Amino acid sequence: MTRGRDGGAGAPPSKHRALLAAIITLIVAISAAIYAAAAADDGTRDRAPLAGDRFPGSNAAPASTGTWVGAWATAPAAAEPGTAATGMAGRSVRNVVHTSVGGTSARITLSNLYGRSPLTVTHASVALADGTGTAAALADTMRRLTFGGSVRVVVPAGGQVMSDIARIAIPYGADVLVTTYSPVPSGPVTFHPQARQTSYLADGDHVADVTALAYTTETRYWRYLTALDVLTHEADGTVVAIGDSITDGLGAKTDANHRWTDVLAERLHRAARDGRDTPRYSVVNEGISGNRILTGRTGRPADNPSALSRFPRDVLGRTNVKVVVIALGVNDVLHSPELADRDGVLAGLRTMADQARARGLKVVGATITPFGGHDGYTRARERMRQEINEEIRSGRVFDAVVDFDKALRDPYDPRRLRSHYDSGDHLHPSDKGYARMGRTLDLDDLKGAARVQL
Repeated sequence: MTRGRDGGAGAPPSKHRALLAAIITLIVAISAAIYAAAAADDGTRDRAPLAGDRFPGSNAAPASTGTWVGAWATAPAAAEPGTAATGMAGRSVRNVVHTSVGGTSARITLSNLYGRSPLTVTHASVALADGTGTAAALADTMRRLTFGGSVRVVVPAGGQVMSDIARIAIPYGADVLVTTYSPVPSGPVTFHPQARQTSYLADGDHVADVTALAYTTETRYWRYLTALDVLTHEADGTVVAIGDSITDGLGAKTDANHRWTDVLAERLHRAARDGRDTPRYSVVNEGISGNRILTGRTGRPADNPSALSRFPRDVLGRTNVKVVVIALGVNDVLHSPELADRDGVLAGLRTMADQARARGLKVVGATITPFGGHDGYTRARERMRQEINEEIRSGRVFDAVVDFDKALRDPYDPRRLRSHYDSGDHLHPSDKGYARMGRTLDLDDLKGAARVQL
């Protein structure tokens, strides 16, 4: 018996399995071609910085010793609606990001993945925020960013660029301001819509402003910026979490850094500070709300690309990755029943795990959390979730497992989230739920190398 559209019981026939395997192989092959240029430079090597024009207090400078890791990152998620004609021309974009590790130097990555024309940036800067919830900078931390020694850079349509190294002391848990200015039209704007962080816009070139006076427009998006790396003695590598809205932090309090990845980063920081025998890693979040393993939305490139297609860029392309945590599957179960049967979802998870292991990364996989009471809930979808989780727990998919399902479910009704872990929509966790998730992952599971493939 084949599965219905809601994924009922019964294994698909051999032709169906062969078709799923072919689809997944095609997705991976296409994504590898699309993102080859982006993934070619994983940012782990030092670049020789060249001095640029001085902002107050500093200039681009040679880096000291240490290890490059990701302090923050996000996935380019889509083309921003309404920006196809002019982009952000004539506006300063001040992104606010929160660091998972401190360092002595920094560099950024800008993306024009969804642009149809080159993005010209004439000024860019990095600085520490002068407190929480402000566009103001600490004056003595303002640094001008350069690209190949120039303050001006052109990011080709579909491309990305990494800045030169800037000498700036960035503490763990800091809010960092990364500001860009583009004087000419270019669009659509590459953005991440569910930032859970307030950033700012200003009319005109105010890249070097340390006050917040010009930044009169608040925004909940991150634009262009996809990574902030630091040179550090606090960490030896990066943990990348790839997921959907539950990793993206949908429902968490804005500007509070209550995503489960923030809690994990804090645990790792405290463990290192206390001298515990745990891995010394930073954490970066590559969640996209609505993300699926098998299918993306329309467009070239696709808005909200499938996890399979973006894995080479958003995971393998991050700086000095040691571990990947894969927390995906709920949207495949809820929203794409034409592909989302047990074998298709598991084949996609295994494909990503195999790609990571081929790069020497350890792979931690998460069980799919409950959604009983949500509008998309059906008994067939619940059976599918349970089947997938059973296979994940078996140890045949990942090197280690974090059981988010067990951590969040109601012990009296395991189909549902426990009430105080439920944000109210019966799908996304509350702040308490995200905290529970961040505490559930065993730090010892981040140790070691990938499982040997036979």
